[in-house]
Amino acid sequence: MTLACLRDDALSSTSDGFRLLLSLPWIRSLPLWSLRDLTVTIDGTPASDLRCVVDGRAVPLADLGDAAGWWFLQERLAVLGTTAVAPGAHEVTVAFRLTIPYLPGGPDSPLTLPFHDRRTLAAPAASSPARTEPREAPAAPADRPWRLAASAFNWTPDVIRAERSALDIAVGIVESGVASTIELEPGQLWPSFPDVTAAEAGALRTRLAEAGGAVSIVGASLDDWTSPTRRRWEDERLAFLVPQLHAAKQAGAEGVRLPVGQAGPALLGRLLPMLHELGITLYEEVQGQQPPTADAYAAAYQTVADLDDPRLRLLVDISMLMPALPVTYLDRLEAAGIPSELHARLRDEWKDPATQGAVVDHLRSGGVAPEIHALYMDMIVRFGRSDAADLRDVLPLVGAIHLKFWDLDDSGGRVSAPIRDISAELRRAGFAGTLCSEWGGHEWLDADAADMTRRHLALAATALAAAPVAR
Repeated sequence: MTLACLRDDALSSTSDGFRLLLSLPWIRSLPLWSLRDLTVTIDGTPASDLRCVVDGRAVPLADLGDAAGWWFLQERLAVLGTTAVAPGAHEVTVAFRLTIPYLPGGPDSPLTLPFHDRRTLAAPAASSPARTEPREAPAAPADRPWRLAASAFNWTPDVIRAERSALDIAVGIVESGVASTIELEPGQLWPSFPDVTAAEAGALRTRLAEAGGAVSIVGASLDDWTSPTRRRWEDERLAFLVPQLHAAKQAGAEGVRLPVGQAGPALLGRLLPMLHELGITLYEEVQGQQPPTADAYAAAYQTVADLDDPRLRLLVDISMLMPALPVTYLDRLEAAGIPSELHARLRDEWKDPATQGAVVDHLRSGGVAPEIHALYMDMIVRFGRSDAADLRDVLPLVGAIHLKFWDLDDSGGRVSAPIRDISAELRRAGFAGTLCSEWGGHEWLDADAADMTRRHLALAATALAAAPVAR
């Protein structure tokens, strides 16, 4: 992710140096040990004696890897240093790495990503969140048993800014009329994640019901790593998930979501009786470059087919079906200085398989600037180039759809064509489920989440209605 680490009021002076409030530039809460190799530079001078405040104690960076606890997405981590900071404006640079405990970085390690942010910081400016008037959410075509929903993930930057609680933001999606059905991200929403309390889950359900809304799917997480070097045992993996299943049930959700193949056959076999007992469904999400034709994911698709259980379904994210890259994404890469030849190829030849080779070659050359490294990786992981027909054989196993979008520039059908294409295939397969608007472009595009989601849902409703029946 490329979300900001530093807000306007991040820097302040102390009697013996400074305090810097660091926002978590990720999509969900992370264990404290995930933060690695933090450096802070103020006006060109590296800060010394850095410590992080954990439970009221100043913990040296060298000891942070052993600290228990979690970095909640709406809380900023206080970093202390002994470099003197006088009143006034200062140029502040932070760099660090985050270990992502639920994503693989190789056969024997979790994914670790570099982050970098630089800002001139002064006194914070007063601001207040924008207000929107309730409007009726668009409906799916009347002749199809589908529900249009909105993902609270779309509001990730708002959650990180923490001008409102994550609970208020989630309930506000319904209260403002954006959508009556929402998907949730526990790692964004509840401070007690991953051991979500019944009180927190119940409070959400009550407030949503009062607003006339409900939860469809909860985005569960399975953190396979307890440190950069230690994997969870199978019993520990189960124990990490079980509280999230109960929280989803208590919140009134119909199901939970995990990345395809992450649980594995053994854990799925242990989860299925619990899923039946709770009456919720586990959706294994496929997206980006994870189509059924990809050899790396064939076994995961086959596991879902072999278990053949209605409480285990696939969730298809239409990031698989991108006819072209988002215009705003291409603009961001161009501004970051990627070679003009590569930029032209990405603009005009995204679906050409050879383009992927060019993307990987440029990454391996070391030519990707650190500040856009995570963003660049979207082309290797999150952006796909398949066709809707490639999904035809697995659609009987599909129980939900993510209508992923990055911006609303629909030139060449960038946004609407994948929706029409998947709609035609879903009608052919007799699909009955939820289609959820999910915005990923807030990583590089500063826009109002409610406005973007409303407009996308309206576009989606039109595209769904216009789709022909696939033959």
